[in-house]
Amino acid sequence: MAGAIFAVFLFSVVNYQTWAISVDIPELTYEVARGDTITIPCTFKPAKTNISAVTVDWTAHGDVDTDPDIEIISGYYPKNGDTSIDPGDGYQGRASLQFDLAKGIANLQLSSLTSKETRVFQCKVSIPGDKTGKLSDTTKVVVLVAPSVPECKIVGKAEYFQNINLTCQSSEGTPTPTYKWASYDVKNAPRPNPLKSTDVNGVLSLYNISVDTSGYFICTSSNKIRSQTCNLTLAVMPPSMNIASTAGIIGGVVAVLAILAVVICCCCRHRKNKDNAEEYNMGVPTNSEYTDKEPHKIEEHQDERVESKPEKSANQRDQYEDRREQDYDHRSDRYSDRRDDYDDRRTRSNDRLNDRYDDRRSDRYDDRRSDRYDDPRNDRRDQYDDRYDDRPNYRRDR
Repeated sequence: MAGAIFAVFLFSVVNYQTWAISVDIPELTYEVARGDTITIPCTFKPAKTNISAVTVDWTAHGDVDTDPDIEIISGYYPKNGDTSIDPGDGYQGRASLQFDLAKGIANLQLSSLTSKETRVFQCKVSIPGDKTGKLSDTTKVVVLVAPSVPECKIVGKAEYFQNINLTCQSSEGTPTPTYKWASYDVKNAPRPNPLKSTDVNGVLSLYNISVDTSGYFICTSSNKIRSQTCNLTLAVMPPSMNIASTAGIIGGVVAVLAILAVVICCCCRHRKNKDNAEEYNMGVPTNSEYTDKEPHKIEEHQDERVESKPEKSANQRDQYEDRREQDYDHRSDRYSDRRDDYDDRRTRSNDRLNDRYDDRRSDRYDDRRSDRYDDPRNDRRDQYDDRYDDRPNYRRDR
């Protein structure tokens, strides 16, 4: 009895599958690179042989379950009449159907895939009068994206005995890229990563670094499509040799030297102006001859010297003229006072020189005259008197 019941059930199932439509997509998942073209196969087996028309609908699930399905393309294939193809919004020129009723084919061809096409696609076949069976099937399309060029960074201070992280991250990539770090010494020779280090999800952690940690590090980001790399140079230095600190010290020294140069230049200029002022206050300069020219003539001479120089800008000349006019009266008064004082000093000096010269001349002349004229003359006269006095006596004796 039980065997008879099982036989009836099996006959019913086979009879149902024979007289019901069946739609099938061979694979559960299809992977394709971004920008490529994919053909998703869809086959159907109608229960009826006398088919008046077939309708094929390809849709995709929304981003969330509550969103409506996205229409990719629809095709209506009547037994007698024109075929109608209706692509959905955004799929004109990208989506097409490969339909063959005799072979039971209703494939979808989709080109220029983007990351947005990573979703579940559904193939549904409708035949009038054939409402039972498996009317549709689904599959998932995964658009693969090659990793972008990763960005390598050093997080932390590259100084002795510090802990730092070397990070590596690609901004895009489907499926999610995997990362691997490789290390090279300063001579570009491969070497294993330091013993006390970890390499997890693109982060290479280095502990208690030293000069031996210095070298080159290369990170590789890869997935099913391809791989990309980035590299960085690690130079571990003592804290005092930090580049920023060294640059700051150098900048400070340069600034101090610049300030000192400006101060020295100003001092030299001030001293030069002071020397010129003192020389002017003393009257006639030591390197020039005394002149009896009046102040206005001296000023004209200075004007001629100024005019012989190349002309400066109009603003500078106006400023010079204003300063000269303002200082002229003051200099003229000072010059007159100094001139009178100089004349007095010169007169007094000449008087003293004349007095000294007259005294010295009188003394020297009288002495020389007395010595040269009076003494020899007196001697000769005395000798003459002696001789004269002796002659009478001489005659008397004879």
